[in-house]
Amino acid sequence: MVKKINWDDVPVEQVTDKMQRRMIYGDKVMIAKMKFKDGFLVPLHEHHNEQVTQVISGTIRFWFGANKEQTMDLGPGDSVVIPAHVPHEALMIGDVEEIDTWSPIREDWLDGTDDYLRK
Repeated sequence: MVKKINWDDVPVEQVTDKMQRRMIYGDKVMIAKMKFKDGFLVPLHEHHNEQVTQVISGTIRFWFGANKEQTMDLGPGDSVVIPAHVPHEALMIGDVEEIDTWSPIREDWLDGTDDYLRK
């Protein structure tokens, strides 16, 4: 069944005092629209999901690799494709709004086992 969804109708989850997200998902793909406060750090982690990050506002500094060998800053209009199992860390520089897309869906985000974000 095809369903129309408006982001304004999607409940906001306040993950921490510096992170909130809204999620839309199907059987094989998930999209999350997120807002972060300046200084929020997504710790180094990896997952089996392929990820596409699109920055709407603010700057995200990414580090990629187990030893953070690669650094990349993304600003408004920038996107990055992160293959499955690539370790990555992200720092929000200024307040950030962005959209992440994953395949397959992030089961850990749905069942609340995404502890690495909640510390």
